Amino acid sequence: MKQPTRAAQDAEAIAKATQKPGQTKAQTKLIAQGIQQGIELYKKQQKQKSRDADKAKKKQLKAKQQQEDTVQPSAEESMPIKAQSKGMGGWICCILTWGLLLTLYFTNLMQFNF
Repeated sequence: MKQPTRAAQDAEAIAKATQKPGQTKAQTKLIAQGIQQGIELYKKQQKQKSRDADKAKKKQLKAKQQQEDTVQPSAEESMPIKAQSKGMGGWICCILTWGLLLTLYFTNLMQFNF
């Protein structure tokens, strides 16, 4: 014989608890079946709500991740530009320094006329 499910056991317990005097076993059994169907329907609806909530959550996470992915490449593109500008600044500083040193050197040579 088939083992009754948890919903069937709960339904029988509820049906017996609400049983009225003079109610036959057949009537109680029908009430228990109705309660069991209600429990199963409720559980099915809750599972569906849970699945829908999970889908919505995944959809939000996916949208958020796509939004972050679109923001990150623009930040990465700007980084090399900054690195290039720092590199150019260093070269400009170096050239100006050498130019100043050479200018001072040659002006001092002309003053002493060796």
